[in-house]
Amino acid sequence: MSARQELLDLLERLDARDADHFPVVPLAAYFEGNDQEESIAPNQWGYGRPPIAELYARFAAIAARPEVEGVYVGLHQDWGSALEDDSEWPAAENVHLLTSADAATVEDWLQGLECDGVGEGWPYGQHVDAPLPSAGHRVLTVFWD
Repeated sequence: MSARQELLDLLERLDARDADHFPVVPLAAYFEGNDQEESIAPNQWGYGRPPIAELYARFAAIAARPEVEGVYVGLHQDWGSALEDDSEWPAAENVHLLTSADAATVEDWLQGLECDGVGEGWPYGQHVDAPLPSAGHRVLTVFWD
C-alpha cells in the first residue's frame, strides 16, 4: 500500500471518529511520500517557502528538540477531495507542536519557512484523537495565511 493510501485510510478513520474537527496526523504520516508542493502552504510556494522536502526536514529537526514532545499536521477542511482524485495529496492547513518552548522561541525555529506566525491551541477545535501535551507543555500551531 502506498504512503498516500495509508494516509487517506488514516484520515477516513479519524474523520469517522470526529467529523466536527479536522484530523491531525503525525508528521511522518503526512510528509512521507508527499512530493506535492501545493499540499501545504500553497500560497507561499514560489514566494519564499522552501520545497516540501525541506519543510519536512525542518519540522523533523524541530520534533527532535528536547523541548518538543511531538509535531503533527492539521488537515485542511478540503482534505477529502484527495479521495476523488488519485493524483492529489490531502491538503494540510497547519502544523501543531507540543512543546514547552514559548511562541517567540518557536518562531525563531521557523525562520525561512514563510509561515504567518504561531498561535496557542487548536485553531479549529481539538479533534477527539488529537494528542494531549503533558504537564508543562502546550500546543502551538504554525499557520500560513
